[in-house]
Amino acid sequence: MLSPPRRWIRDQSPGSVTSCVRRGLCSRRHSLWILLILLVVCIAIQTFVARQARNDKLTGLPHLRSVNKQHLFPTVLNVWESIQSLTAKTDVKSPQTDRTADVHQQNEGYRKQLDYILSKHVDNLAIDSQTEARKASAGKPLLPKHGASLGLQVPLALNSTRKSFISDTPNPPSLLKAHINSVPTKETCHPKSHIVFLKTHKTASSTILNILYRYGESRNLTFALPLNKHSQLFYPFSFASHFVEGVSSRSLREFHIMCNHMRFRKYEVAKVMPRDTFYFSILRNPVAMMESIFIYYRSIPAFHKTHSLDNFLDNSWKNYNSSVTNNHYAHNILAFDFGFDNNVAPGADDLEERTSMAIAAIERDFHLILISEYFDESMILLKHVLCWSLEDIVSFKLNSRSEKSRHPLLPETAEKIKRWNALDWRIYLHFNTSFWLKVDSLVGQEQMKREVSQLRELQTKLANSCLKDGGAVDPSKIKDVGLKPFQYGAAVIQGYNLNPDLDTQTKIKCQRLITPELQYTARLYTQQFPELAAKHKQETKGVSPRRQRSDRTGMTGRAWARDAHYRQMMRRKFSNLKNQRALTSALLPHTDANNNTSLP
Repeated sequence: MLSPPRRWIRDQSPGSVTSCVRRGLCSRRHSLWILLILLVVCIAIQTFVARQARNDKLTGLPHLRSVNKQHLFPTVLNVWESIQSLTAKTDVKSPQTDRTADVHQQNEGYRKQLDYILSKHVDNLAIDSQTEARKASAGKPLLPKHGASLGLQVPLALNSTRKSFISDTPNPPSLLKAHINSVPTKETCHPKSHIVFLKTHKTASSTILNILYRYGESRNLTFALPLNKHSQLFYPFSFASHFVEGVSSRSLREFHIMCNHMRFRKYEVAKVMPRDTFYFSILRNPVAMMESIFIYYRSIPAFHKTHSLDNFLDNSWKNYNSSVTNNHYAHNILAFDFGFDNNVAPGADDLEERTSMAIAAIERDFHLILISEYFDESMILLKHVLCWSLEDIVSFKLNSRSEKSRHPLLPETAEKIKRWNALDWRIYLHFNTSFWLKVDSLVGQEQMKREVSQLRELQTKLANSCLKDGGAVDPSKIKDVGLKPFQYGAAVIQGYNLNPDLDTQTKIKCQRLITPELQYTARLYTQQFPELAAKHKQETKGVSPRRQRSDRTGMTGRAWARDAHYRQMMRRKFSNLKNQRALTSALLPHTDANNNTSLP
């Protein structure tokens, strides 16, 4: 029997056409009609919204914002072009393949392709907005106000190589979600409670740790605290998950906040913390930081035989031996804390490459990098990103030196430090610039000024209410021994006295604000692990207080390792642990809960 002419098919009833659609046998002409209708609908919506925006602008309503046509539906034409290209590609297929293709498979393929198109255009918009932010921030002073006295220049952004950028860019389908979730709104902003703070040295990190401690304690959150009441996560060893109390014993199933000193290693941290954890850290100008480190860690071998910082810098490679314990404090300490090799010669051929790799890794692993010289601005930015309140991020300076132990540096000395710590310097320049780009995009300059002013007013109000002397005092004037910070090296670390006439609730609040780091860590450990804390207290009765206090810096680790009594005690403590790395790390100095010390 002869088949009917093709024109008969065109004259058939709508029911047969519907059947055709169901079998996936529609011709390309039907698909083009559908696409044309969708395009007309998109254009109509765009025209309506644009007209509505113009009307709102003319009426002068202050609470309505005009709509940028370029950014409203930026993908209409681009999506149409992409769909045309996709249609052209599908035309290459044979008619027989088109007739037999499964409708569900086609829908899945089109969904993935459209996801890629949309994410591609959203990514282009993000790059364009970042370029505009750079233009807006051009000429902004990026260094601290006292930078001129250190002989510093205005830093320029150090861009990562194109290769490193491409290698660290997420797959296209994840880009759309990343851009949508990057800037929380009032409707989507929920306080974050899964947090990792990489505590760097001499960067005002003790103050941030106090903020995290207070936030977590007031909400009964769980901290990833060091094993066996240590004050640090076995720094300077690279972090391992079993360094956290409760991981090996599985006594805790979920941790909310990790913020003690450690040498960062992302994949080990990820074993402890949830997948939605927010990672951030803080940097300080390497010039000012080197002066602080030289005063505080004066007894390390690299500094021990030098009479001044200039003398060390003039003979740095003679005085510095990277294989000697604790000498890492003297060279590119920021890079070391982030887990990178800090032994980079200033004129090394691979300096720029290693800098780009370090910057790319930090940008991949951390959501936010703060700047110590702009501490108040950093706290406001952190407040917005974490969706916290102003009361959550207010603080007093902790572990801060008195002015008499600070030494101004000559411009020549500053240049020597930048050459010696070349890797740290370049990392700092890059993230100093990116910090202000985030301020412009997430907060805005005017809003930042208002909120910084509000933060300082709240801080002044709390100081007048909580502090007896209205501010920090030298350690010799601190009345409560339990609130006295640890004194080490030539630095004079200040503390606070509470007002005597405070009600119970106010006293608790004020005392949390000024509790030094080690005392606060010990209290949280006792709250989370009361039985282990009692056992630890019993075991440390035979250890002298001097030995317990000295371990916070690790300066006497070798002498302690030679002490047979100490080794025997630590072996008993770790007899139930099979991991040899934990046993080796335990032979290093640890911190007891009852001493009156504080971390840098």
